[in-house]
Amino acid sequence: YSVNTRDEQVVAMRQAIHYAVFAHEYVLQMHGFYVSEEKKMIRFDLVISFDAPDRRRVYAAAVADAARPADDKARDAARKPAEMLAFAGVKPGDKVADLIPGKGYFTRLFAKAVGPKGAVYAFMPAEFAKFSKTPLPAAGSHPDAANPNITFLTAPMNDFATPEKLDVVWTSQNYHDLHDSFAAPADLAVVNKRVFDALKPGGVYVVLDHAAADGSGLRDTDTLHRIDPKSVRAEVEKAGFVYVGETTVLRSAADPHTANVFDPSIRGKTDQFVYKFRKPG
Repeated sequence: YSVNTRDEQVVAMRQAIHYAVFAHEYVLQMHGFYVSEEKKMIRFDLVISFDAPDRRRVYAAAVADAARPADDKARDAARKPAEMLAFAGVKPGDKVADLIPGKGYFTRLFAKAVGPKGAVYAFMPAEFAKFSKTPLPAAGSHPDAANPNITFLTAPMNDFATPEKLDVVWTSQNYHDLHDSFAAPADLAVVNKRVFDALKPGGVYVVLDHAAADGSGLRDTDTLHRIDPKSVRAEVEKAGFVYVGETTVLRSAADPHTANVFDPSIRGKTDQFVYKFRKPG
């Protein structure tokens, strides 16, 4: 359980990891720090408090919350909310932004998962306000009495920002829209960099969207409301993010990628990709 204090690089690595690890309130100890340059491996032990919440129970409780609207619950079978919360790694106390939250399906789930010590920022771009059938809440307000930890934010998409650094930025089924003329002057290069800047070091950016045909690039964003996953990955990585991986629980081999996502033949059953990216640090 010793550290080679003569190796300045190892000492610096341990200090950086120690700082990140102890940012989590339920970590009690870290020891057994071991680095192997040959195997490209870092190993250490953690002691976690028994008071730490079981995330599976946290997610199950968020999904089972009696205050959730009936329309939300009706969509659970297709949207797999517990799996999405787990993949994003949302935990109690986290600061989360739901980027283009729609009717708030995931916003409300995040609010329950992060709990009273956490915060959720529902960011609606000003470019989307004209499509709302009801007046939008005031910027900075808390529009959901059942979830007072939700704060509504709005600004031009290229000016995305939050009052504090974030653990997670989430966007679902809307990334492709930011390439279309109605969202102008939104610029994904700018937007992804703003997301990068809003996150804490080590924070994650999750993009869920309808998959377009392989190799189609941005061709179908306006017509079919789909986007080639490879294009998303390339754009997000260009902003400085590191690709972590994907969950395939929303993928569907039965989707031919040729129909508009609102077509009754495919609506609610599209092939969807969910990518996770991490801000280095």
